Amino acid sequence: MAPGQGPGRKFQLFQDLILIAAAQVSTYYVVRYILSRLDPESDQKEEAKRKAAASTAALRRLDGPSKEKSRSNEEEARRPRKEDLVLNQYEQTIAMDLVAPDDIAVTFEDIGGLDDIIEELKESVIYPLTLPHLYSHTSSLLSAPSGVLLYGPPGCGKTMLAKALARESGACFINLHISTLTEKWYGDSNKLVNAVFSLARKLQPAIVFIDEIDAVLGTRRSGEHEASGMVKAEFMTHWDGLTSASASGHPARILILGATNRIQDIDEAILRRMPKKFPVSLPSAHQRRRIFQLVLEDTKVDKDRFDLDLLVRATAGMSGSDIKEACRDAAMGPVRELIRSKSSRGESMDRVNPGEVRGIVTEDFFNRKGGLHMIQENLTDMGQRARMAEFAESESLTEETD
Repeated sequence: MAPGQGPGRKFQLFQDLILIAAAQVSTYYVVRYILSRLDPESDQKEEAKRKAAASTAALRRLDGPSKEKSRSNEEEARRPRKEDLVLNQYEQTIAMDLVAPDDIAVTFEDIGGLDDIIEELKESVIYPLTLPHLYSHTSSLLSAPSGVLLYGPPGCGKTMLAKALARESGACFINLHISTLTEKWYGDSNKLVNAVFSLARKLQPAIVFIDEIDAVLGTRRSGEHEASGMVKAEFMTHWDGLTSASASGHPARILILGATNRIQDIDEAILRRMPKKFPVSLPSAHQRRRIFQLVLEDTKVDKDRFDLDLLVRATAGMSGSDIKEACRDAAMGPVRELIRSKSSRGESMDRVNPGEVRGIVTEDFFNRKGGLHMIQENLTDMGQRARMAEFAESESLTEETD
């Protein structure tokens, strides 16, 4: 055997090859890292990848397994999946605000006391938006409105109506946040507004919901920032401008749904583009009764000691949200009593029999101050009104006697 040709030489050669390969791999990753740090757009590229993945996931939820199973092969060929849509970077940003109807747990049946508004929304919004063929043969006027505004005091069910509308209609729902349209770069906010409508056209029928719309599309003023005025102008141009209809001349099946408790602060041009306006006011006695029935539907109630009529009268002037919080606080009364009872006897709280918790009684709504000060004030007012009525009656009797 020639010198230097033994096993030791081969092992040394093998080691050298491994070291050379490891050095090349490490050099590749070091150079790649350095170049990525030197690239000023590296963070933007990572953000774009993240947005693309998030928007694809949102579009995939819109397709839904149930819808795919119900389609025939021919229909699938005619109607491509939303997941396969090609979106630009601004549309991907807006797509992150997409909400699948199946992800919303609120239905019209969960809303108490707004039956008239719900029926009007079904007839004038949901059916024309999702079933246009039922109306197009009768008249071109029978189409979904371009905008719907829900206005009224806080806590009266405006946002719940919007959620239920998205759930019941089955349309693509874009829950547009104010922060989504706010960009530091000049002109990017306008491009995002453009993306709202371009994405809605691709996904139509679509509903674009803007909560507290007065903060985004408020009245234009002379001292307003230029960027804010440009966003409003861009919004109105796409909403009801030259590009608001399809190539065939039919109006796009896009609905702008707004909610506000300051309707007086919304720009007049925006109000004109929202022909359907529904006032969602404080609930009446009948509506408050229905709200109590819905909220306490799955709650244990002591019917012998529960006066619903008194609670309906005592909650006058309270919103639906206030009534729900009052019921939540009252429901804690029996649980609080059980905890104190077991603690005083030194019993363990690990196992609690639901049968040990008593039902809610009327007094539970008045034993805690919490958010129920309005009920106490209403009861005081009711007592004062009763005393005034008794005094007026006694005065009238005195005059008749004289």
